[in-house]
Amino acid sequence: MKRRTFLTSAFLGAGAAVLPPQGQASTPAAAGELTAQTTEGPYYLGLDLMRADITEGLKGFPLDVVFTVLDPQGRPCAGALVDIWHCNAEGDYSGFDKPGVQGRTGTTYLRGTQTAGADGTVTFHSLYPGWYQGRTTHIHFKVRSGKLTNLTSQFFLPDTLSEFLYTQVSAYHRTALRDTLNSTDGIAIAAGTTVEGNVREARGRYVASLTVRVDPAANPPVDRPPAPGQMPDGLAGLMPPPMDGKGPGQMEKGRPFGPPPGMKALEGEKRIAALLPDAERSAAMPPIGGPRMSPKA
Repeated sequence: MKRRTFLTSAFLGAGAAVLPPQGQASTPAAAGELTAQTTEGPYYLGLDLMRADITEGLKGFPLDVVFTVLDPQGRPCAGALVDIWHCNAEGDYSGFDKPGVQGRTGTTYLRGTQTAGADGTVTFHSLYPGWYQGRTTHIHFKVRSGKLTNLTSQFFLPDTLSEFLYTQVSAYHRTALRDTLNSTDGIAIAAGTTVEGNVREARGRYVASLTVRVDPAANPPVDRPPAPGQMPDGLAGLMPPPMDGKGPGQMEKGRPFGPPPGMKALEGEKRIAALLPDAERSAAMPPIGGPRMSPKA
């Protein structure tokens, strides 16, 4: 699919919007290239909830998530187990409480497992995920074969669509502006293009698709940060801050993450430039409320 062009709003601040792409797509994993492993994050629960619909009546914009699991030769991995989990519209995960948000322990929303069919495909009926401090919009997933966990990774969604939903759909309204974008999230940057799928419009929903290539015999170690209750006081629900003055993009043991807590969100022209998928496109845009910005800004 060719990436379609899209429009930005004349002004982009804490409450302004970007118009959504009409079927923005990105390149799937190249032939033979395995999908990148990422950190599991602190919110995985091995529940084996075999179901396609994981919404449990929550509010949010409908999103179908389609994974097609292939081996390195491009053959479908029929029978592979695929796990999915992500936060709700407010940025909270089921099964975990955090300061100021209680009553999540024991809940199971936005989690599920399915078995890949003969074509290697599974489809989950979900909701577009929200966001939380220090991370860009993402969906966690695993691919398992028997007792082996072949892949633990994250699916990253297009920033322009996320920005539109977060500013225009009531279920996602927040007083704060999202502080981390795909271009500033260390995990997304390190993972690269193999976890950038395709997103298209359908009737009453969006459909996000990702081709996943795995080695069915692989069983790599899982990067599993401590659960929120085991993190230092004040960091529950957040990725750990930079260690040893390494700055954004690094954390203990060299694992990447997003900007440190408290980092100010980009606004105005700088935010538009960060949201657009190509720096050259932002440089070609007409001035917005002032002189043309440099692509290096």
